[in-house]
Amino acid sequence: MTSLVLANKNIVVVGLGLTGQSCLRFLSAKGANLVAMDSRESLNIELDVPVILGELDIKLLLNADLVVVSPGVNLNTPVFKQVIEAGVKVIGDIEIFAQFNTKPVIAITGSNGKTTVTHLVAAMCKQAGKKVLMGGNVGVPVLDLLDQDADIFVLELSSFQLDTTYSLQPLVATVLNVSEDHLDRHGDLFSYQQAKLKIFDNAQVSVINRDDALAHPIDESKITEALTFGLSASEQGFSWDPEKQHILLDGQSFLSSQKCLLVGQHNMLNIQAAAALALSAGIDQASIKLAATEFNGLPHRCQTVSVHNNVRWINDSKATNVGATLAAIYGLRASIQGKLILIAGGDGKGADFSPLAEVLQNSVEVLITFGRDGHQIAALKEGTFQVNNLTEAVQLAAQHVAVNDVVLLSPACASLDMFTNYQERGECFAQAVKELAA
Repeated sequence: MTSLVLANKNIVVVGLGLTGQSCLRFLSAKGANLVAMDSRESLNIELDVPVILGELDIKLLLNADLVVVSPGVNLNTPVFKQVIEAGVKVIGDIEIFAQFNTKPVIAITGSNGKTTVTHLVAAMCKQAGKKVLMGGNVGVPVLDLLDQDADIFVLELSSFQLDTTYSLQPLVATVLNVSEDHLDRHGDLFSYQQAKLKIFDNAQVSVINRDDALAHPIDESKITEALTFGLSASEQGFSWDPEKQHILLDGQSFLSSQKCLLVGQHNMLNIQAAAALALSAGIDQASIKLAATEFNGLPHRCQTVSVHNNVRWINDSKATNVGATLAAIYGLRASIQGKLILIAGGDGKGADFSPLAEVLQNSVEVLITFGRDGHQIAALKEGTFQVNNLTEAVQLAAQHVAVNDVVLLSPACASLDMFTNYQERGECFAQAVKELAA
């Protein structure tokens, strides 16, 4: 039974994107007295509640019974520090969902791979005949899912969402991996990691990446049930046989990578994690295996956009941090017969690029950089080409390719210095590649 009383409460919703609008609809239906705020000076939406744009009204925030913030709202600003220190309860939509939800939840977070794993888990559940709804950081805001018919919810959760979540009780939860990301918001890697690890709080079953110490629960002694995955050898949980190229379960062959449309070791980890989550949620092995073999990945995530003259062009625009780019390179390198040409750069969000140095030296034959922080990546490898934009990068890459080469866009950076989002960046790459063959 929820302890969150909303009727006749004075609630301020801050941030009026899709999540904020979803919160307003839900809270209004529960009889709350609402005021909406957004730091933008103008909005192209009409709302049936008072709206304050621009500078946040600190008096209203301090006098609210509850403040509901969208994931994009930074709680480390002086305004919100004052609000929190004053004892005002500040939560997000995931916390509200957790207070009212009565259905099983599979909860997924991680620096990289979480959207792929979320879609794959949903596909496994559907294959088993379950009515599954997917939302959170991907797809539909969670409060829009509550009244829909479902057997299970599969939720992708960001560190920003988990920051304001306290009551979620997942049937099964995982942190896929942890690498530097969003340090401009969290301040340091430790704070970012701690936000991620909150997903294990109150989970019935924890799915743990055996090979990533940063992704382990804070206090593993409190974990009542766990299933692990990783590329390391293990007689328990999911593991990887590099010789046979098989995923193993408890030391026995579970699934051959040759049967899967996904490629690369990072995707073998994604399949393991998804299988572990689905299995822990009661999905049968046959449904898990069939869904894993039929799943062909998501746009902008190591997606082949062209194979022309035996040269493969891969769009991994979703690689917005160093860890994602490392995963792509390590995952693909073993299967590349020719050169690997990497295009990288953009807004580094304050990240340390030095972990890329070794792989750029040993696994990348040609490096092309662009964008605001492209020069920082270029400094890690002698002979790097620096260009003005992504189209120029594609055109330059075309001058260096030969048969069996792979050109990989895996920026290791956010896109907002030059694009609206990573999707637009990936589409720009795909269009530039298309024009090469015209």
